Parts: sequence; C-alpha cells; structure tokens
Amino acid sequence: MNCQATSYFNKGHRVLPWTYRSTTTVRSSLPTEPWILLKNARFLSTRAKAPAQVRQMDQGGALQVSMLSPGIIYEPYAPREPISFWKRWFTRNGWRRTKEDVVLELKSAYAVAKLRKIGYSRQKFYKEAINLYKEINSQIANADKASLRKSVTEKMFSALKNEIKQRESKWRKVHWEMVEPVVKIRTLRARMISIDRNDVNKAFIQLTLDFLTKQKFEAYDSKGCVVAGDKDKEVLVRDIWVFERSLFHSGAYWRLCGRISL
Repeated sequence: MNCQATSYFNKGHRVLPWTYRSTTTVRSSLPTEPWILLKNARFLSTRAKAPAQVRQMDQGGALQVSMLSPGIIYEPYAPREPISFWKRWFTRNGWRRTKEDVVLELKSAYAVAKLRKIGYSRQKFYKEAINLYKEINSQIANADKASLRKSVTEKMFSALKNEIKQRESKWRKVHWEMVEPVVKIRTLRARMISIDRNDVNKAFIQLTLDFLTKQKFEAYDSKGCVVAGDKDKEVLVRDIWVFERSLFHSGAYWRLCGRISL
C-alpha cells in the first residue's frame, strides 16, 4: 500500500483545517437596534428582536423565550490599530479614538458585571472554556453530531455540520488531540445582547476568548493511509472563539456561538 501524506496547514496560517474559516456570520439579517442603558452617554448593549420561533405569548401576555441563541455575534472582535502617544493625546483624531476605546472597555466591563451577579469567576470560566474547547474539537474530529448539537448554538451547529460533511468527502477519519496545559488563554471582549426592552435581565452574554494551544492532528483516507498531518508532531495553534450564555434561563450553560478568523 502506497501512502503519501500531505501538509494539512493552510498557507500562512498555523491552524487546523476546521479552524481556518469563520464558521458563523459576524453580521446577521436579524433586526437589531441600539439600547441606551446609561442615560444618554453610551451604548453598553444591543437589543435584538427575539427570533420568530421564540416570540410566543402566554395567557398573561408575557414573553416566553426558550434557550435559542440570538444568532449573531454582537460587535465581533477585531484588533485595534496601534496609535502613538502623541497622536492619541494631541490630535482630534486621537481624542476620538481614545473615546471609542473607552466605550469598548465600558461595554466589556458592563457585561462582566452582569455575569458576576450570577456567580461568574474568570478562573472558573477559563477552566470550563478549556474543557469546552477540547470537547468541541473532539466532537468535530469524531463527527459526533449528537454531542456537538448540545455544545454549540443552533446557527453554529448548522455551519459545523456542513464542515464535517465536506471533510468526510475527502478524509475517512481524523485524529485530533490537544497537548495540555494550554499555552495561553485570555478574554478579548465581552458583550451583552438584550431581547426585552422592559427587562434588562432578559439577555445573553458573549465572551470572546483567545486560545493558544499545542495540538496534534492526522487525517486518513478510506484505506487507512495518512494523507495529512502527523500525530507525533505538536503544532502551535491560535483560535478565537465566542461563547454565549443566557442570563435568564434556568440551567443555562455556555455554548460556542462563533469562531473568528483574523
């Protein structure tokens, strides 16, 4: 049997095949409108109209919402262009940029403050996020759609299901593992999406995390030949994932709602 392996990296990117493309749109046709929460000073969250599936009324007329994701990434993270000290403090554009940076930080602080009211701890969340990162990558590698459906949002599941289908048309199976501990994990952004103008607690929180990990990957064809990767080699991989959690559902938990490619 003549087996010949090929590189599994996208040129110029140290990423695995299923981490290269953004698997969810960062914009959406879902109607949204800003909601001023701090007098008239700044927008600290957005209000998303509840999807049609969840706009149901009970006998008393109250909105009943199931644990359905808003379906968007609110203000997806993108690196800010560096700005010099002189330009920041001594030019009009610099003052404008400083104002924008402060607003961005206030939005993150507001979202985290909401999380803390339900027991959020950064270290505890990081531990949970790393476990989710491993589980979801393993579920994708093993094409475990039943488990994957519970770990990600509805829109994300649809995108990943298509990715798995495309991958299986080329490779019979894949081996994936993460080498612990993680090299680095940090929070890039926190945002809140409210779905009820009259109740600030009816909202979803999105946390954008930057993962830097060492991973091993290998892909096989229908004959069992290695056609991509090398499971004996560690590769440094960077992923930016967005996790989402409801603030108002009983038993709510974190799910992956998007991945961002820079």
